[in-house]
Amino acid sequence: MQRLQALLAENQIATALISDDDSVYYYTGYYDYLHMDFGRPTILVVSAAGQSVLITPGMEMDMAEAAAQVDRIVAWNDGLGNEWRQELPALLAGGGKIAIEPDQMPPLVRNFVNEQVAQERLVDVTPVIARMRMIKSAEELQLARHAGEVATAMLNAGRAAIADGVAEFEVALATSAAGTRKAAGLLATHYADGCMSPNTHFLQIMASGDEITKPHHRASTRIMRHGEPVFLCFCGMTNFHRFKLGFDRTFWIGEVTDPLQSHVYEVALASQRAALDALKPGVTAESVHAAYAQVIQEAGYEYPFRCGRATGYSFLEKPQLVTGDQTVIQPGMVLAVDGSVSVAKTFRAQVGDSFIITDDGYEQITHHPNQLDEVIL
Repeated sequence: MQRLQALLAENQIATALISDDDSVYYYTGYYDYLHMDFGRPTILVVSAAGQSVLITPGMEMDMAEAAAQVDRIVAWNDGLGNEWRQELPALLAGGGKIAIEPDQMPPLVRNFVNEQVAQERLVDVTPVIARMRMIKSAEELQLARHAGEVATAMLNAGRAAIADGVAEFEVALATSAAGTRKAAGLLATHYADGCMSPNTHFLQIMASGDEITKPHHRASTRIMRHGEPVFLCFCGMTNFHRFKLGFDRTFWIGEVTDPLQSHVYEVALASQRAALDALKPGVTAESVHAAYAQVIQEAGYEYPFRCGRATGYSFLEKPQLVTGDQTVIQPGMVLAVDGSVSVAKTFRAQVGDSFIITDDGYEQITHHPNQLDEVIL
């Protein structure tokens, strides 16, 4: 919070209104789980020279008082007075710049702010927040390593559950149970936070057989069969102590029956390897993507989606490993790095892991075999 206030002053910003729930958690340690799902905003107001104020629903007051590291908490209730709007006019008064997150602020809140503040006073605080969140603290890096342990436990359990005659949802049940148990053990051993749940809470991304080309297909009642490919992705379910990672693998049940699938997988694996060969401090994010894309295109496949992205308290942070992102890779970043090839309506293979950038390279924090003979079950 002190670093944020210093950056606000440096950028001649009087006050910042932060409404993205992950950023509110980053600065305060408070997360209300529901946020705008039921139309109840939580807003963090940070003055460059004064107090930090958390405006949050009254029903969350006990949790806010237990978790939030702020100077003052303002509770509001449904239908009473001007609800969450009550305190804002006074906090926004004056002639200084007001910084908001234009792409993250709920329309309900943005409309009210527009009524209270002249447009020439509004500026974007997103770049300031993104730069701060880009480099992880030692505590965050420990969370990342523990998230990697949770992800690895989930993938091991998913692998063990995949078999001929098994429904996809059974795999999802196995991964969720394994991740929850691993997270519970880590929380009990390393953290004194009674508000943090170990339970995984995201629909399992997976696809098998003819559905394999759908990258964000959810586990269904489909019965998997011998010879079919199976894709498991944990980019949503890996959410330990609110820290997210990227992690995925492609498997086959019993054997690979189509030589094209073997070739596509090998190219996907080679594209991730090329990205990792390029990944180190001092290079640009887009150069890592370029190394990955070159392998895929030289093999005769279409230009791919981004090679990866930064993660942290959000699923997607800065930088992204994609054309046009010239952010310089730095120690302390946490990046998901994928290898992937898609053949429309025919086959798709993906392999991805997460890495901490170190002074001289990277530290891998998700672990599972990835060679072709190792992913045939």
